[in-house]
Amino acid sequence: MSQERLFSGLAAAVGVLALVHATVTWPLSATVAFFGGGALVAFTGEAIVIGLDWLEHHIGPKVAGVPLYVLFGWTGTIYVAFRGALLVTDGWTAVVAAGALATAYDVLTDHRGVAEGHWTYTDDLPGPRYRDVPWWNFAGWFVISCLTASLAVAFL
Repeated sequence: MSQERLFSGLAAAVGVLALVHATVTWPLSATVAFFGGGALVAFTGEAIVIGLDWLEHHIGPKVAGVPLYVLFGWTGTIYVAFRGALLVTDGWTAVVAAGALATAYDVLTDHRGVAEGHWTYTDDLPGPRYRDVPWWNFAGWFVISCLTASLAVAFL
């Protein structure tokens, strides 16, 4: 199995397992809001930065330049972060905590995707980079993670 297939398959598996867990433990409305809305939020965020020529993905299949595994990977990661946050707090505090946890995870892992050739940051924006990952990626992870987590709050 190629490295790309393994990577995208594991990311998708995390999302599917998270969806199954949510289906068993959450009301259906919260699950649909989180995973359906979260996939839409992730797709929109990725499509915007791809359209701006700031990011290029090298793994398919893709829709509008966005790999489909991203929709599972983002929501799965944010779900794990949100459930972790819900263990110690609730409501909007959990939303912000989930955003911080998911972003921290991205800080620890995103540079590996760059180093392994899964994606390339093609922007020339000024500002700091951490291990070849631009600052705006982490800001985007925080915003998208908070938006996704907030989709379920009204239903829990």
